[in-house]
Amino acid sequence: MASHFSGVLQLTDLDDFITPSQECVKPVKVDKKQGRSVAKIQIEDDGTYFQVNEDGHMQKLEKAKITLNDCLACSGCITSAESILITQQSHEELYRVLRLNKQSSSSEQKLVVVSVSPQSRASLAARYSLSSSEVARRLTRFFKNLGVHYVFDTGFSRTFSLLESQREFLKRFSRKEEDKKALPMLASACPGWICYAEKTHGDFILPYISTTRSPQQMMGSLVKRFFASQQGVEPQKIYHVTVMPCYDKKLEASRPDFYLSEAETREVDCVITSGEVLKMLEEEGVSLSDIEPAPLDTMFSNVCGEELLCHAGSSSGGYLHHVYTYAAKQLFGVEVEELTYKTLKNKDFQEVILEKDGEVLLRFAATYGFRNIQNLMQKLKRGKSPYHFVEVMACPSGCLNGGGQLKPVADQSNKDLLQQVEAAYRAEQPSIPEEDQRIAELYHTWLKSTGEETAREPLHTQYHAVEKSTNGLAIKW
Repeated sequence: MASHFSGVLQLTDLDDFITPSQECVKPVKVDKKQGRSVAKIQIEDDGTYFQVNEDGHMQKLEKAKITLNDCLACSGCITSAESILITQQSHEELYRVLRLNKQSSSSEQKLVVVSVSPQSRASLAARYSLSSSEVARRLTRFFKNLGVHYVFDTGFSRTFSLLESQREFLKRFSRKEEDKKALPMLASACPGWICYAEKTHGDFILPYISTTRSPQQMMGSLVKRFFASQQGVEPQKIYHVTVMPCYDKKLEASRPDFYLSEAETREVDCVITSGEVLKMLEEEGVSLSDIEPAPLDTMFSNVCGEELLCHAGSSSGGYLHHVYTYAAKQLFGVEVEELTYKTLKNKDFQEVILEKDGEVLLRFAATYGFRNIQNLMQKLKRGKSPYHFVEVMACPSGCLNGGGQLKPVADQSNKDLLQQVEAAYRAEQPSIPEEDQRIAELYHTWLKSTGEETAREPLHTQYHAVEKSTNGLAIKW
């Protein structure tokens, strides 16, 4: 499992994890019998596990079979999944669908759509010394040569996420006096953080978390709902793949909340990482630098001319930046041109404050990595959190440093690589969500009107506390 999913978080050792190096904490099954003392576990050189009883008798142990529910509910594991899910969420599965398309009649073929994240583009851009927009055009050609029909940009769907986050924050702020869990609003775009929150803090923390969908699931909604209707095809006839910087996005796509029951299809069928795209390039025997660029599919791409746009703020999506500037203007009439970040305990814990006449009007924070997340949780439980909004991300340094990103080459440090990826990401011209006319048109044509209840289902989601049985395994997710 570890080769496909991010490493586990040991709750007793809250050092942050970046690479999938740790093994599952439940590798073997031990049958407990009442009245007997706990036996010792002995591991042989070949990796075989034996249970050693008090009398010295050794019994070989079977490997435990761990399901997705088990992984999300045991007390030591945060983000792993069962082998069936991994098979469904891999570049091999994309290849399988593309092969079937070539062997099938036109009526049986799937319409294959790939949506690429800005962070994945930046990772590939750093590896090949290209601009992020050049990567997008060359990836478009690469995927279409394989048989993909459309290649989109999740920077486009992120505009929906930012706008909905802004509006959700204003609603929460307006009811903060009567609803003590309206604030702080905690960003919800990171599935590693959401998985941890549901499993570890449950009903206590869930009311604080923004219901706005992540950019990946916004795109899933766009593709399987709006795009399908525009193309005149049923949602289940579309095979939707996303390219993400994070293994945990595979778990997010598999959530029951993002399954269209009537069409019997997931909104995102398959998630592959930036590293898996590199593996595909290697398997095809091509370098991204040598691929001829293709025109971008502009229907769902955040573009200006032939160049892709990004969003201001952090490389994890800019949620703090956009919610802060919007709230400052709408609530207090303050036009914020530049945010001043104050670093607190470390570079992954920063805050921004809006003050007027010595009074704090808004206090926002960005909290990255599980050590900082734990500190935030402790403050919330003690009623000591001073924040109105927190941009929460599981990975130290945010999404550009996701576990699915490309690894350093020989003689390259993680720090140097991250700086190059950041530079590639920042080189794109920023866009302003409120001024995006195509998104405004979609609110009108697809969602009928901005902020109406009709927009809630395709743009928002819900969370679930993970219930545990007495032996620590999940009985519900």
